[in-house]
Amino acid sequence: MIFHIRKTFLFIAIIIFIIGCASSPRFTKTRNIETSSSENGVLEKYKDHPVLETQTGIASFYADKYHGKITYGGDVYNMNGISAAHQTYRMDTIIRVTNLSNDRKIILRINDRMPFWEDRIIDLSLGTARRLDFVEKGLTEVKIEVLKWGEGRK
Repeated sequence: MIFHIRKTFLFIAIIIFIIGCASSPRFTKTRNIETSSSENGVLEKYKDHPVLETQTGIASFYADKYHGKITYGGDVYNMNGISAAHQTYRMDTIIRVTNLSNDRKIILRINDRMPFWEDRIIDLSLGTARRLDFVEKGLTEVKIEVLKWGEGRK
């Protein structure tokens, strides 16, 4: 009888352990659509906003190493999406990035923090680098124009 109880207990413990190890959504935080998407043109309303600050320098992009991981701003990083990491700008800052070699522009939101690189001012997602057409080069000179200061994490 005791052997049967132990066997049943062990079976239940194994089932609970397996269920606990099952995959589940990594992140369920919901974001305000206004600040989360430039793909559908929501951020285009900022195109005529006055420029609050301008920077020029070198941009790079980051891709698969961080794909699916949580950004500093709390989003799940999508390397094919439109996003950016900056060294100092607050999360949710809205910027326009212009590739100075071909004049392509995009409006996006800062949602991640990048490490300090003496020679770079911004890290863009692969999707953003594609839109700005510098994936093959890897680096490009850009102009960043702040259109709205973010109120997210510093």
